[in-house]
Amino acid sequence: MLKIAVLVSGGGTNLQAIIDAIDSGKITNAEIVKVISNTAKAYALERAKNHGIATAVVRKKDWPNNCRWEKALAEEIENSGADLVVLAGFLCVLSADFTSRFPDRIINVHPSLIPSFCGEGFYGLKVHEAALAKGVKVTGATVHFVNEQVDGGAIIAQKAVRVLPGDTPDVLQKRVMEQAEWVILPQAIDDIANNRL
Repeated sequence: MLKIAVLVSGGGTNLQAIIDAIDSGKITNAEIVKVISNTAKAYALERAKNHGIATAVVRKKDWPNNCRWEKALAEEIENSGADLVVLAGFLCVLSADFTSRFPDRIINVHPSLIPSFCGEGFYGLKVHEAALAKGVKVTGATVHFVNEQVDGGAIIAQKAVRVLPGDTPDVLQKRVMEQAEWVILPQAIDDIANNRL
């Protein structure tokens, strides 16, 4: 059984997609053992509690520096017994020191087709704003392994989504989540849990 720690910062829609996929059997041989947030106000924590999943809050401002914060975060993950760390809307950049503690054990979902609209500063609505400003006709989402380079790890899965006339960043974000992120993130977790990756 693959044990998963999910790191979140906000509403937790990708977390919910994982929970739903486990409940429906789309993800097999896996369980979420902990949901960890960098903010106490993240609604994702409520989603976890509603499903009986243990939670923790590890806020940067509670630690004197980034190094100490990452150490506390890593200890939460290690103490949970997690085999896989899933960044599901976790809006913090993790250092090479952190990622090297979990080689090939951290995955992230990014709301674009990497290498487009990715890297430092590209997260959330900023990605969709950039895609619309560029005038692309197709965008999408990517699940990738996390390494020391922001959005630079090996790609696991991608799914394209059409950009439609009149799209706003909010409308496009919702479509990318529904048609891509919520599809390929559970699929990637199931592939890892069942040794297909």
